[in-house]
Amino acid sequence: MNLRRLTRTILLPVLSSLFIVSAGQADERTESEIPGVYSRLSRADGDLIFTDSTGEVYPETEAQGPYTLDQLRANLTTTGDTLKFDFGNDEISGTLYYGLIHSPTEVRHAYPVFYSGVKIESGQAVIPVKTALDGKYDFTNWEKSGRLRLGYRIVSEEGTILYDGKILLQGTGPLAVDTSIVEGPFVNMITPTGAIISFETNFPCMAGVTVDGKTISEDAPGRHHEIQLSGLAPDSTFPYSVNYGGNSDTYSLRTAPHPGSRLPFTFAYASDARGNNGGGERDIWGTNAYMMKRIGVLATQRQVRFLQFTGDLIDGFTTGIGEINLEYANFKRGIEPYAHYLPFIIGCGNHENVFYQFTNGDSRARVDRFPFATESSEAVFAANFVNPRNGPESEDGSRSDPDSVTMDFPPYDETVFYYIYDNVAMVVLNTNYWYAPSRLRGQTGGNIVGYIMDRQLEWLGATLARLESDNNIDHVFVTLHHPVFPNGGHVRGAMWYRGNNDPRPSIAGQPVEKGIIERRDQLLDLLLNRSSKVAAVLTGDEHNYCRLRIDSDMVIYPDDYPRARLQITRPLWQINNGAAGAPYYGQESAPWSDHVRKFSTQNALVLFHVAGDAINVEVINPDTMEQIDAFTL
Repeated sequence: MNLRRLTRTILLPVLSSLFIVSAGQADERTESEIPGVYSRLSRADGDLIFTDSTGEVYPETEAQGPYTLDQLRANLTTTGDTLKFDFGNDEISGTLYYGLIHSPTEVRHAYPVFYSGVKIESGQAVIPVKTALDGKYDFTNWEKSGRLRLGYRIVSEEGTILYDGKILLQGTGPLAVDTSIVEGPFVNMITPTGAIISFETNFPCMAGVTVDGKTISEDAPGRHHEIQLSGLAPDSTFPYSVNYGGNSDTYSLRTAPHPGSRLPFTFAYASDARGNNGGGERDIWGTNAYMMKRIGVLATQRQVRFLQFTGDLIDGFTTGIGEINLEYANFKRGIEPYAHYLPFIIGCGNHENVFYQFTNGDSRARVDRFPFATESSEAVFAANFVNPRNGPESEDGSRSDPDSVTMDFPPYDETVFYYIYDNVAMVVLNTNYWYAPSRLRGQTGGNIVGYIMDRQLEWLGATLARLESDNNIDHVFVTLHHPVFPNGGHVRGAMWYRGNNDPRPSIAGQPVEKGIIERRDQLLDLLLNRSSKVAAVLTGDEHNYCRLRIDSDMVIYPDDYPRARLQITRPLWQINNGAAGAPYYGQESAPWSDHVRKFSTQNALVLFHVAGDAINVEVINPDTMEQIDAFTL
C-alpha cells in the first residue's frame, strides 16, 4: 500500500462551427447555501453536519493527504547563484532532485535530465544552480544564453514521488526567477480552422500565441491562459509559438479535416491511469505517470490525431481541492511533452471526486461538494481541462428538480460534450455526475456510479438524432466511464449491480423513478435502436481490456426480472480499456461472459484506424509494444 493511501482513512475536441451550441446561459436561478437536492444536512455553529434517520449526528471531517498543488509549486526565490524553495509547511521533508530541460527547438518531447538532489528540511531546500549545472553539465548552453530551464522532482522521506515541476531562470549570475510556463502548453479543441492553446504561468502576464504569421494576444494579464486560434487551413500542420513575459517557445499542431472529408486517420482510446503499485513513476501522487508516458510515446509513434481518455486519471476521493489539483497536475505533467502537439481529450470517472465527509464512529456519509458552481467535483474537473461546452447545463429543470427557482445541481459544463473529427463523432458522457460515494446517499441525496440522470439522457438522445441526420458523419462513438455490461472488477456495480434494479439516485430524500437497469435499457435503446451510426461504446472503470459483442442472443437480465425487456435490433461492440496503468482486475463471471471475444490484463492502448466506411482496430501494450487484439469494427 502506498503512502498516499496510508495517509487517508488534450486535447482534441473537434467542433465544427455548425455543432457548437451553448451549454446554456445563466438564468434567474440562484445557488442555495445548502442545495435543495440534499436532505438532513444543516449547520451548527457554522459547521456542516449530517443527521441520520435515527437522530445520530455526523460532524464534518477531513479525508485528504498532507500535500496541495500550491505547496509543492513552492515560493521560489533566488539569492546570487542559488534557487531557494519554500513550501510553506515546516513538516514537508525529503529530497528535491533537479536538472536541466532541453528547449522544444532542441528536443521535441523534453523531460528533465536530473543531475543531483538536495535535502528538503523544515519545508525548504536550496539548489546551488551556478556551481552544480555549469561547465560540462551545461548541455543547454544557459551560461551563454542567460536562459535556464530547470526541472525538479519532489520525493518524500518514504520515497514517494510527490510532484514534478519546472521553472525558467534568467541571467548567468546572479540568477532571477523569470516568467515561466509551469503547466502546458496543451493543444485543445482542434477544429478544421483552429484550436485552443492552454497553459499556466507562475506570474500573471499578457500571453499570446503566434501562428501562420498572426499573433493572438490576451486582453488582460493572468496566470491561466486559453487562447483561441482561428483562420487556419484544414488538415494542415502549423508551428505555433507561445509568448509569455519576454519569452517564447515553439511547438506545432495539426488542424482537423473538414467534416466528411473521409481521409484516413487514426485515433486512440484509454482510461484509468490512477496510481499503481510498484513504486517510482507508477504512482506520482495519485497517477501512473510511467504508463501515461508510454501511452504518449505509442500514440505519437503511430501518428494518432487525437486520444480520448475517459476517467479515473487520478486517485481522487478527497475532501481537499488543493490535493485533487495536485493529482490533476501530476497527470498532465506525464502527458505534457506529447500534449504540446497531440490533443488528449479528458472525460471524468468516479475517482475524479471531491466531497464533504461526515463521520460518526465507523459510519460515514459523503456528498459532492458545494457551492456546486465552484467546488463540486464537476466544477473542479472543468477548471483543470479544456473541453467543448456544448453539453447540457445541469439537472435543473428535470422532473426531479426540487426547486424551480434555485440552482440545485452541479453544472455539466465540460464533463458532458461531443466533438467531430472528419467523419467520426465522439460523444462523451458523465456517469459519475453528482456522485455521492456513500451507502447513506439515500438519506443525504446523491447519485450512484453508472447512472445517467434525466437531462443528460435527454441531451444524448437529441445529440444522437442530430448526428444521425448529418451526412458528413459515418461513425459515432459514445464513451462513458462505467461499462454497460461489466466483466471484470465491477460486476457488482457499473450498470448491472448483479441484476438489481433498486439502486438509483436519491434527490431531496426521495429515490428517483427509474432504477439502474431501467436506465441502462433507455441508454441501450438510444445507442442500438434509435441510431444506426453508433459503432461502439467505449468504457473503462474495469482495469483491463475487454471486447464484448452485444447482440440479440446475449442474456442481459436476471431470470426473474419483472419489468419490460429491451429488444436488441442490431449488434454493437463494447470496448473496455481501463488498462492505462491502474491496478488490474481479472475476469469475473457474468450472464454475458460467452459474448466476450477478448480479455486481457495487460496495459493497453486501443487504436482505431479510420478509412471512410471502414474501421480497423488494433490494441497494443504501450509498455512492451506487443499486439493484444486486432479486429474490424
